[in-house]
Amino acid sequence: MPSWTSPHIPVLPGVGLRPRLHDTARDALVDPVEGDTATLYVCGITPYDATHLGHAATYLAFDVLRRVWQDAGVDVTAAQNVTDVDDPLLERAEQRGLDWRELAESQTRLYREDMTALGVIPPEHFVRVTDAVQRIADAAAELERAGIGYRVATDDADGDDLYLSVDAARNAYWHLGATSRLDLGEMIRLSAERGGDPQREGKRHVLDPLLWRAAREGEPSWTTAAGHGRPGWHVECAVIATEALGAPVTVQGGGSDLVFPHHELSAAHASNLTPAPFAAAYLHTGMVGLDGEKMSKSLGNLVLVSELRAAGVAPALIRLALLERHYRADQDWSDARLDSARDRSARWSVAFRTAERASPTLPAAVETTLRSVREALADDLDTPRALAILDEAAERGTDDTGVLRHAVLALLGVALPS
Repeated sequence: MPSWTSPHIPVLPGVGLRPRLHDTARDALVDPVEGDTATLYVCGITPYDATHLGHAATYLAFDVLRRVWQDAGVDVTAAQNVTDVDDPLLERAEQRGLDWRELAESQTRLYREDMTALGVIPPEHFVRVTDAVQRIADAAAELERAGIGYRVATDDADGDDLYLSVDAARNAYWHLGATSRLDLGEMIRLSAERGGDPQREGKRHVLDPLLWRAAREGEPSWTTAAGHGRPGWHVECAVIATEALGAPVTVQGGGSDLVFPHHELSAAHASNLTPAPFAAAYLHTGMVGLDGEKMSKSLGNLVLVSELRAAGVAPALIRLALLERHYRADQDWSDARLDSARDRSARWSVAFRTAERASPTLPAAVETTLRSVREALADDLDTPRALAILDEAAERGTDDTGVLRHAVLALLGVALPS
């Protein structure tokens, strides 16, 4: 499936620094890159609504990571899924009186438009679950043959559901809690809140995840090696990521609400299919709230990127406003954030007015500023510190403003007005 148009990224003088990143699984800063190549898998959208600012904050954080890696001479390949068949999508389509495929396609199209407007580098692999169903089913059937998957009797379906055994899935690369570092009680609580079914009778372990859902009347289904039905959630990402990028991926990324169960259990599937660790590091972004509440579709308190754009807000301002906070921090959104970004963009636009291509030899002052910006971003993508450094350069003046204008675009993805 096509993704979207890649933005222009200026080449900066010199070579940037490889970032040290906070790995959730180790609770430590690491450089997960080996050699001069990296792979990145960021969990994609379930397209039953347009891109909200929580989505945008996550995809912008990993876009900055790609830019910093590329500035450091690392060749990056990225993949992203679209979960275009899932319970929330089916429910929303029914509420709106739409065919689920029509809803998924329209919202995926709008997501592409939002990412293009925000200047996000597109993934090389952009994969709909519905385009990978047979491969996902083959993986589910393989896990069942290996004794890691097992059937649970189902009265209202065409066949029985297939589950993954977290006990049988334990291996040299994965055990329950390896990614999330959570205790069992917290895992059970989060599973119930985030799409799991710990209460399901017949399972061997309360946290065993669904591998393959047997066909129910009125639901989309496929005839596959795993039976007649559709995929579970976690196996989808495991298959799409490892098929596109190999294993381990350098970084598995997403919002902090995916730490458990999704990333924990995706790793369980992947490490039994490859076999290898699923990822060298796991990065997670904080949640975006509105008026003190997490911004989410279920709560209905969304601020949509498309609606801000339709209201005339420049996408560069949305991007700059979200980068004011560190990617791992939870943050609250307000119109004041846009006002701050608007003021900063105006100041930088005047201070970094020259737009000539940066020269290979840099005057000392701008070289120091560029190095400081690179150092900030190499320190776990510290965009607030990078912005503060650029604020200082804009205030005191610099001897090659064109270099910093290019740096703002290349590293932060923010196009300043002429």
